[in-house]
Amino acid sequence: MKNSALSKHKFMIDLQKLNELNAEGCPACGNKFTLGETAVVACGAWEGGSKAIHENEAVWDDQQRGYVERRCFDSRRGKIG
Repeated sequence: MKNSALSKHKFMIDLQKLNELNAEGCPACGNKFTLGETAVVACGAWEGGSKAIHENEAVWDDQQRGYVERRCFDSRRGKIG
């Protein structure tokens, strides 16, 4: 059974999202998005709340019931380095 909380935060980059998000790029890695990539809405160490980032730059946090940017998640768990 698919976890609805996970799928609610995940989406595929279409042309509309590409145009909306690529002005800033991915706040987690700094790269631009491409058509067909999977992105997630995640919180991180940036200002302004949750943002769309590449799925491979995020970790699902069961405690928060949402995605967290990987480096932010690791620093919270003491895995810096």
